[in-house]
Amino acid sequence: MLLNGKKALVTGGTRGIGLAIAERFKKEGASVVITGKRPEIGLSQAFDYYSIDFSDSQAVSDFAKTLKQKPFDILVNCAGINIISNFCDIEKKEFDKIQQINVAAPLQLCQAVLPHMKAQSWGRILNISSIWGKISKAGRASYSASKFAIDGMTAALAAEVAQHDILANCISPGFIDTDLTRSTLGEVGMKEITATIPIGRLGQAEEIAALAVWLASPENSYISGQNIAIDGGFTRV
Repeated sequence: MLLNGKKALVTGGTRGIGLAIAERFKKEGASVVITGKRPEIGLSQAFDYYSIDFSDSQAVSDFAKTLKQKPFDILVNCAGINIISNFCDIEKKEFDKIQQINVAAPLQLCQAVLPHMKAQSWGRILNISSIWGKISKAGRASYSASKFAIDGMTAALAAEVAQHDILANCISPGFIDTDLTRSTLGEVGMKEITATIPIGRLGQAEEIAALAVWLASPENSYISGQNIAIDGGFTRV
């Protein structure tokens, strides 16, 4: 098993891509801790679970302090939000909330797990970005700002910690067939999007998890500082 004996933290692990990654990590032998916003979830028997609101900066700081006492070999920052707004309609409160959840919280969690990773001279960090952190479109100014930021942060982090055999990368999913995607786009919207994807279909959360588990495993020994799109070719045409 690729992750046998490793301990992993996956934020936003209660549904969609985060849940698929957590499940795949567990299948590959890892002990997995997940986070979500709900006080109680039905996954408690499968994973250790923390309820945390990443929009609350104090809650994030408290959680980061807790993590410093709990060694992790792998961190996956998957929790995030997207609010679509026309550029001139973006309110500062909305902008700040997206940056807090998508950038500031991952920064603090990376800081919290690094001391243990450095001490053992091994670690893997994955920040889940988006194709909108490689390209953008109308209405995505706040979200793209956060995802371009997480890419830059990851690149700098990778450069700083490589000497400790800690590898940090971004994964940028394209259009993935999740409940959230279906509710956002609707059936007509999904058909329109599918027509723009070279592979001709939406991706599956399990496909993101397959990449994540390999990047987080000892088999990955030389990929770091990268922002890897997994989007069926969408950003290349």
